[in-house]
Amino acid sequence: MSASVVSDVAPVNRRVRAYFAPVNRAAGTPVVFDAAQAGGFVLDAPPAPWVDLGWCSGFVRKSLTKVGALRTGAPAVAQSQVRTEVEATVQLEFESWGKLQMALAAGSEQMNLLVTTSGAAANGSGGVAAAAVALAPGSTATSLNVGAAASQFSVGDLVAVDVDYTGQLGYVGSGVSAAYVSSAAAVGSDINYVRRVSLNVGRVVAIANGSLELGGALLAGAPAAGMQASRLVGFVDREGGGWFQEWSALFVMQGEQGDRLLYYYPRLQAMQGTAESLEVVAKPLEKIRLAGAFRALPVKDANDGATVVCFRSYLPAAMRAV
Repeated sequence: MSASVVSDVAPVNRRVRAYFAPVNRAAGTPVVFDAAQAGGFVLDAPPAPWVDLGWCSGFVRKSLTKVGALRTGAPAVAQSQVRTEVEATVQLEFESWGKLQMALAAGSEQMNLLVTTSGAAANGSGGVAAAAVALAPGSTATSLNVGAAASQFSVGDLVAVDVDYTGQLGYVGSGVSAAYVSSAAAVGSDINYVRRVSLNVGRVVAIANGSLELGGALLAGAPAAGMQASRLVGFVDREGGGWFQEWSALFVMQGEQGDRLLYYYPRLQAMQGTAESLEVVAKPLEKIRLAGAFRALPVKDANDGATVVCFRSYLPAAMRAV
């Protein structure tokens, strides 16, 4: 029994799909993606803990790696080549806005605009926050048991779910390291600071029997003991600051003929401040896209110890000549 092989052709792609996963900043450990095991995943259902951030446009990846000649003799003659510098960058525009898209595109912390307490002084990233609501046992990643306090919430509310700030130093934020605290004084010992920067947020889509039902699972999963919920009205990022977001990234180009290209960057950090691009839809309407630019940071490949910044994988379509 035999089968014919289809001639090889260049992949034809429509758009690029972006997926990100949080780097463990405290341990310095990125999320590993193994194309040999998971490269053929369904685009709408990425393997955990990868998060689908939707389609992106203007995707540009650049290799800035420099190669130099190793010369010997007189006159000097190039005998071999060496890599003198390894670097890569990625640029893209997200097709949609959301908490994670904004956090990735921000050059520094991405904060939640927590509902303020009555009479709070105005502040650019939000004033003193109203008291948070404690979670009762039985809460899950998609359902928050707040008991009688459910009357304080409405369907459509945004909520941030995380622990109180009680003097923790270092990386803070459940599920994703959202900021780095050098001292309690630096954050004003704000009990709501972790919820102010947390990426563990959700949208209330229903309220029943003292529980807030969320439109999607919280990034950190089922709430841990001591977590509380704060209402928020939106998100804010800032130009400046000393914090750098860092994520593992996966970009997929799905070929129209069944082939697939995957670009896996174990560690990406934002290399510019907040930026947007405008696209005329129909005058005077313009679409505002989040623009992101990232620098790839190195990891060691377990197979041979090589220092690398990106893995490009190609999965040929069935019976495609190789």
